[in-house]
Amino acid sequence: MVEPYTMQTIALVDDDRNILTSVSIALEAEGYKVETYTDGASALDGLLARPPQLAIFDIKMPRMDGMELLRRLRQKSDIPVIFLTSKDEEIDELFGLKMGADDFITKPFSQRLLVERVKAILRRSANREAAAAANSGGAAKTAADVQARSLERGQLSMDQERHTCTWKNEPVTLTVTEFLILHSLAQRPGVVKSRDSLMDAAYDEQVYVDDRTIDSHIKRLRKKFKMVDNDFDMIETLYGVGYRFRESA
Repeated sequence: MVEPYTMQTIALVDDDRNILTSVSIALEAEGYKVETYTDGASALDGLLARPPQLAIFDIKMPRMDGMELLRRLRQKSDIPVIFLTSKDEEIDELFGLKMGADDFITKPFSQRLLVERVKAILRRSANREAAAAANSGGAAKTAADVQARSLERGQLSMDQERHTCTWKNEPVTLTVTEFLILHSLAQRPGVVKSRDSLMDAAYDEQVYVDDRTIDSHIKRLRKKFKMVDNDFDMIETLYGVGYRFRESA
């Protein structure tokens, strides 16, 4: 039987009506259904009553800001969330990622960049759901299966299937993009990965990102690990070349 309705829905929450209009037009042109909200309080009711495939939140809004909206949403839902943030909101950005935001886009932003980030997150979300469905088919997992989906590098442990990461047995909450970048680095400790290589690991070919985007993700990765272990220094910068995950002593 053919699914009668397959259009993906994106919720857009922002008190700036110009952004609501322009972003809605860009997303609808790509075939998405867009539901808009002008404040967090009304958005929360709508998100829980009619869960979209992805949500885009502005941080600063009346009645309930984006951070509080995300906190309440995460109590009942794990739908992917992209934050729209200003350049001077780095602390809020780190806090939001720790709470479970999937990505941040800094204002002003290009519509093309936002659309491609949306596409990338939706594709990865669909892939994870498909993998989870396949893995729940009832077949017993062999040790090789489990090992293939897990990565252990000294004090670092990453589980691709569960999308979990720990450092010294302490959980580190990563977005999808951060997880993919770190996984790429940690797969081959000591090997330098260029920014282009990390872009390929974290983004689809159609997504446009610049070098500063990778640098920002690396910066957030370091901060997240330092929140768990202030002495964390496993991600090294080779200026003009790229990054590498240090080999354990």
